[in-house]
Amino acid sequence: MLIQRFRNELAFFQSHPRSMRVLLLTNLIYALVLPIIELFIGAYIMRNGSDVSLVVIFQLAVYTGIPLTFLLNGILLRYVHISRLYAFGMLLSGVSMTGMMLLETLDSSGVFAAGLVMGLSYGFFWANRDFLALDTTSDENRNYYYGLETFFYTLTFIVVPFLCGSFISASERFQWFGGQVNFAYYILTVVVFALTATASVLVHKGGFRNPDNEKFLFFRYDRLWNKMLGMAVLKGIAQGYIVTAPVMLIMKLVGKEGELGLIQSLGSFLSAILLYVLGRSTSPRHRLGIFLAGLALFALGASANAVLFSAVGVLLFVVCLIFARPLLDIAYFPIQLSVIDFVSKLEKRNTFAYIFNHEIGLYLGRLFGCGLFILLARQVSDIVALRYALLVIALLQLLSIFVAKSIVKERNQRFHTLEK
Repeated sequence: MLIQRFRNELAFFQSHPRSMRVLLLTNLIYALVLPIIELFIGAYIMRNGSDVSLVVIFQLAVYTGIPLTFLLNGILLRYVHISRLYAFGMLLSGVSMTGMMLLETLDSSGVFAAGLVMGLSYGFFWANRDFLALDTTSDENRNYYYGLETFFYTLTFIVVPFLCGSFISASERFQWFGGQVNFAYYILTVVVFALTATASVLVHKGGFRNPDNEKFLFFRYDRLWNKMLGMAVLKGIAQGYIVTAPVMLIMKLVGKEGELGLIQSLGSFLSAILLYVLGRSTSPRHRLGIFLAGLALFALGASANAVLFSAVGVLLFVVCLIFARPLLDIAYFPIQLSVIDFVSKLEKRNTFAYIFNHEIGLYLGRLFGCGLFILLARQVSDIVALRYALLVIALLQLLSIFVAKSIVKERNQRFHTLEK
């Protein structure tokens, strides 16, 4: 029964275009890298630095590098094949980790520089991934695409954090590498290089095409896209906290890297199964409901952390976030791409113009969110920043559902009007 079910799912996967399948497999391999970057770079900074805000400074540098690279990527796409830029972005993540490990002392400038390189890596990766996702899918199969992709990412956040956290903890407990715990991080960096190299080879087998060689920098957009940009700002405000808050809370209130990996793995298996089922069985009309569920879980977890601010509160927050984050992604990205499909044809512009402009909106939100945390941590206290700022951001995120409803409603109305 299970074998037949697996064969059916495999056949359904193989029924989709080859370029879409190659993109999904490439992203699966790179998904093994992301937990190491997101979780253990933050843990490394907290272990070797003296200031909790250094983690957010690193993240702010990452977010600064991303839109700059989107702009550079748009220019380079006129001369360089998209697969090469995509592969280069993945390989750069290992370069950033190496630079971080080579710093003798972690200070604001060194951490910011390493974060900027990581931002370049993410920029090349996400700019080209977003275009390829748009180019290789349609609105009808995007729930499946993002459900399967998020299923991959969620599974890797079960296995990778547990294995890496256990490895780092064991190296400290059993005094491997002469008691030099940082050496375990060096080995993880080598693993990152190996995985990104593999993904870089695979991406060249997708037969992908570059965007049209047209202007992609504009300052005036259709009203519908301006709404989407507002939604991007709200999403960006929360992103800095979603990535950095679990690491800082766990290291501060729960324990060290072993607990970090174990807690991140908790609940992820059920989340992965749920996401695959949602991606396989839902249609565009279900996206707003999925999005609302993600927002509500994020707010619930942030409330538990603010009220309890203890190991139990952190556990509740992380479990809620494990479910909330992929639910938000599986709904948000198809909405974004459906709007790009519509307005790019309406305004007769290069689709990459909207991908680039969307990243600017995300950056404005990230700048506000990370700036708020740094301000509170340094001018008030890191306790206030970790306990209350997260709740404010989560409650602010609830506004996104009203923006999303307005976007979907207007897009559908105008689409049907044009069809008539």
